[in-house]
Amino acid sequence: MSKILVIEDEAAIRRVLVKILSEENDAYSVEEAEDGLKGIETIKSNDYDLVLCDIKMPKMDGVEVLEAARKIKPEIPFIMISGHGDLDTAVNTMRLGAFDYISKPPDLNRLLTTVRNALDRKVLVVENKKLKKKVSKNYEMIGESNEISTIKGMIEKVAPTDARVLITGSNGTGKELVAHWIHEKSGRSSAAFIEVNCAAIPSELIESELFGHVKGAFTSAVKDRAGKFEAANKGTIFLDEIGDMSLSAQAKVLRALQESKISRVGTDKDIKVDVRVIAATNKDLKKEIEEGNFREDLYHRLAVILIQVPSLNDRRDDIPLLIEHFSKKICEEQGMATKTFSDGAVKLLKAYDWTGNIRELRNVVERLIILGGQNVSEDDVKLFASK
Repeated sequence: MSKILVIEDEAAIRRVLVKILSEENDAYSVEEAEDGLKGIETIKSNDYDLVLCDIKMPKMDGVEVLEAARKIKPEIPFIMISGHGDLDTAVNTMRLGAFDYISKPPDLNRLLTTVRNALDRKVLVVENKKLKKKVSKNYEMIGESNEISTIKGMIEKVAPTDARVLITGSNGTGKELVAHWIHEKSGRSSAAFIEVNCAAIPSELIESELFGHVKGAFTSAVKDRAGKFEAANKGTIFLDEIGDMSLSAQAKVLRALQESKISRVGTDKDIKVDVRVIAATNKDLKKEIEEGNFREDLYHRLAVILIQVPSLNDRRDDIPLLIEHFSKKICEEQGMATKTFSDGAVKLLKAYDWTGNIRELRNVVERLIILGGQNVSEDDVKLFASK
């Protein structure tokens, strides 16, 4: 049931609004407050799906109520109620975050349509928040070691800026997690995060993938197609394994960084893009530069901030936390009761040489959960996690 609060100092109008909403839909539970102060007190102690708020009221006007409510519970949509002389103020309240406004006396159809739209928007906002939390949970950085704490501190400083970041580290260390965290903690978090695995795309297709193409640019180009840079406009593009990118594609990426412009394959027409670039590699790019495989000017453009992700062998103190995290997550995915790991099992796993890093650890934990006992023992590890 949708819970609606009506804040209106004129008793007659308040009663009309409550009556209209209550009679229109049995799914609406409507409460009322006779002034702004009472309205804020009510909002603090209750959860509402929608607030209808008059603009001109004694003690506290509607603009003040809106501003105060957005600090307390910013997800609640507000519909402002305006008299004829309040229209300019009503429009300004939308800049402050109000969903919409209705004029006095309220038109029945306009009122009900606006209420339905505001409630639909609230549902969408809540669902998006839940989805964002779910996505964030998938990209948690687990660990309390000095190495991970240092990286988390760097992310807190770097994320709010638009500085380009180059993430280095061996395969399986979690470079993509760092990239996701930077994006989610940035001012671009509501826009797209586009991931491109440069090593997985054939060199002859990488330019089309990144910058798009026009119809007829090559044999299979049967229609115009936007590239990843356009898809990431206002957001972030993550160029994973950038050390495997062809030199010709590197030149175009360099231009995109220098001029904030790209052009699709097959045309010289410029397209403006506003994209934050985060890159990652498991290669030594300075060595690649010496061997002529990577452009030095592109390296300096990308490596404004350098983040080195340590191997799992360099952060063994995090292994117990990672085992616990993976165990819980895998059991949830498999629909199994959560399994535990004995101290002996954890000690053995801490001592292993993790050449495949966190990715390898996760696979081993999954194997032990499926094949081991309810409490994974030292014997289970010796039997099923042999290296």
